[in-house]
Amino acid sequence: MTKKTDIANLGEFGLIRHLTENIVLKNDSTRKGVGDDAAVLAYTGKEVLVTTDLLLEGIHFDLMYVPLKHLGYKSAVVNFSDIYAMNGRPKQITVSLGVSKRFCVEDLEDFYEGLTLACDIYGVDIVGGDTSASLTGLTISITCIGEAEKDQIVYRSGAKDTDLICVSGDLGAAYMGLQLLEREKSVYRGEADFTPDFGGKEYLLERQLKPEARKDIVESLAGAGILPTAMIDISDGLASELLHLSKESHTGCRIYEERIPIDFQTASMAEQFNMNLTTVALNGGEDYELLFTVPLALHDKAAALNGVKIIGHVTNAALGNCLVGRDGGEVGLKAQGWQDGRM
Repeated sequence: MTKKTDIANLGEFGLIRHLTENIVLKNDSTRKGVGDDAAVLAYTGKEVLVTTDLLLEGIHFDLMYVPLKHLGYKSAVVNFSDIYAMNGRPKQITVSLGVSKRFCVEDLEDFYEGLTLACDIYGVDIVGGDTSASLTGLTISITCIGEAEKDQIVYRSGAKDTDLICVSGDLGAAYMGLQLLEREKSVYRGEADFTPDFGGKEYLLERQLKPEARKDIVESLAGAGILPTAMIDISDGLASELLHLSKESHTGCRIYEERIPIDFQTASMAEQFNMNLTTVALNGGEDYELLFTVPLALHDKAAALNGVKIIGHVTNAALGNCLVGRDGGEVGLKAQGWQDGRM
């Protein structure tokens, strides 16, 4: 039987020390990390970017099928994605946890293993945080600090009429991964020998349980000499993020159904669940891909970027926000959103 250590045996400060004692700092901007009353950061000649994310058990994740190591990894990555969406580079995070009595020290070790793995891969320092007892399961709050050159920061508000609309990766896979997990959970009735049916669907599970922030796309854009006019990460679904860009930039948009990138496994699962594939891609959420706009004059450079697809263009605000179907018909974009696994 796996050993379980009661958190009370270590106490709050002992627990933090136990979970963070092997952290090695990676960034020059981190002058002092965990271990004092506050972290000390030193940024010279750079703008500082700050984002925070709150994850609640039962709302944002279900520990019936989400391993704690994967949860730790994902909790960090979703914050990194926000910094990359500003064309910045994440450098530090603070981590605060609300933990109920059903968790033991080994559970939190698993969470921190995933968290530190993400930080090692993306070159980010864990510089502080807090733990507290909770009556409602597991609560995770992470704040990420990043940096960017002042003239390189990309906001949601810079898109211009005729700009190209680009998206990285493919869309809808994370949502279909969630549907797959929820289906298997509903089939499970407590049988000791139950084996979930995940064969051939590994990509969908990875997109849901272990997403990646698109550091590579930000680096590719810089290497190609492309500074997007506007950018946002796709956490709530393509349609929702397009509407955010249009609102902040005071523009409209036209995207083309046939150009939306969708993986084969996503299409296959949508068919099995009798879901409209375009609706899944537009509204599924949690893809953490980058949606960005570039000037029309940079078409050839943008089209040459690996892992990037041009899906439409920015229009005058008076023309609204529309999806052009495969038959040429237009429908207005609506943010159906992603809530509790349902659209």
